[in-house]
Amino acid sequence: MREQLRAGVAIYNDGYYHAAHDAWEDHWLDLESGSDDERLLHGLIQLSGAVYHARDGNWPGAVGLAESARSYLEVLPSTYASVSLEPIQSYLASLTADPELIERRPPVVIAHEGTVPTLETLEVGETAIAAVVLAEELEFAEEPVAKARAYALRDLKEGEDDSRFITLLFDFVREDDHRGLVYQRLSEHVSRQRTREEDVDGLFG
Repeated sequence: MREQLRAGVAIYNDGYYHAAHDAWEDHWLDLESGSDDERLLHGLIQLSGAVYHARDGNWPGAVGLAESARSYLEVLPSTYASVSLEPIQSYLASLTADPELIERRPPVVIAHEGTVPTLETLEVGETAIAAVVLAEELEFAEEPVAKARAYALRDLKEGEDDSRFITLLFDFVREDDHRGLVYQRLSEHVSRQRTREEDVDGLFG
């Protein structure tokens, strides 16, 4: 769960509140209902929704999700899975009482393992998750990014730390100002890799 958790936390901390839940949701759906891990991810998903609705001026939606998030997190210890929950619970209580708080101060940040993860600090596996989530959120075609992720993870497994696909995924996640250009390069590399694979398949087909 660590990679999905940390990827979602970084996406959230970088201000992509709507997208953050996508990094958590696939793993959350596989968890046993009512388990501590399930409650943590469910609470964080509700937190991201509460912040998203508050920023959009949907006060009833924000309050309802903030209350729901509190109910999922309140049974967990103050730190669970290395996530500091006390600041989150305090913020959720404040948001429930006054959802317009969002207009006066930024949302709570999420600390994990004693730091505040951002997209700049993610490792390869976490970045691979974040790349596909951001592609969907920012309306890039997901398929080339998902394929680049598969190639990057394959290269990592084979010890190719200098993989072009790993570099491109890092750049896609981290380069806000040049993401479109990075996406174009990433798509071109994916296309070339596919062509090479098809050529090899043709030799032995």
